[in-house]
Amino acid sequence: MAAMASQAWPLLHLVVVLLLASVVVGSTPAVEVGAAALPAAFEENYVAVWGHLASQCTEVNLTLDQSSGGGFRSKSMYGSGFFHLRMKLPSGYTAGVVTTFYLISQPEDGGHDEVDFEFLGDKDGVPITLQTNVFVNGHGDREQRLHLWFDPAAGFHDYKILWNPYQLVMFVDETPIRVLRNLTGAVPGYEFPARQTMVVRASIWDGSDWATDGGRTPVDWSRAPFTAGYRGFDVDACVGGGGAAPCDSPELWWNGGEHRNLTDAQRAAYEGVREKCMSYDYCADRARFKTHMPPECNYA
Repeated sequence: MAAMASQAWPLLHLVVVLLLASVVVGSTPAVEVGAAALPAAFEENYVAVWGHLASQCTEVNLTLDQSSGGGFRSKSMYGSGFFHLRMKLPSGYTAGVVTTFYLISQPEDGGHDEVDFEFLGDKDGVPITLQTNVFVNGHGDREQRLHLWFDPAAGFHDYKILWNPYQLVMFVDETPIRVLRNLTGAVPGYEFPARQTMVVRASIWDGSDWATDGGRTPVDWSRAPFTAGYRGFDVDACVGGGGAAPCDSPELWWNGGEHRNLTDAQRAAYEGVREKCMSYDYCADRARFKTHMPPECNYA
């Protein structure tokens, strides 16, 4: 019996060691789940398409000089999602410089859809103008312009586009700055970008002919180069034409109930931006549209 016990002890010891090891290994994922996710590398979801682009894995710089600007785009086309990029704009004298983040359908022809963040540079001491625009089936002329409540060249900020079957909302950090509800089934002539998939694009380029003072103040090339920084390359969106669920599925979190309308707090913040920061709204430009205001202007 003593001999059998002595032979059993090493086996029992091995079983205990394996059990302890399994507990340790099993506990590891719980620790990892609580850890912060690593930021996505640029190359995971995006690709350079033209000009001056310098990638540092999780940060990209686009540069404009007299020879070229620069731009990148997403690898996939999307049918809905909550898109975002973190941006730091060129600082100092940036008249004529246009820095962008936008969604656009393909091909980029007369029937395209588009949702634009366009940052229009200016002279020293004059704040950068953020212009937004929405095209549906090639119909644009929906410009809104505002001056932000911070200096967008002083640091990185989030610029986001929520695009789902119910609404299109553009955010600066957590503040809604533009809202377009989808009322295509209820209002005759109402337009909403819902039929075409879109790619994500970003760029910096020479807008001397229009961006600052209506084109009267062009880029001063003696101040070049102009550099914009981009971060935040993860994408929360539905790849168009693929995936287990259609892009209008309520199973996708950005299509869920909490993202179908602004909350009361978001509505108050949005109204505050319109009142305090907006310098131009196409819906208020009766000289431009005369008696035929776009239908969505009645449902802002």
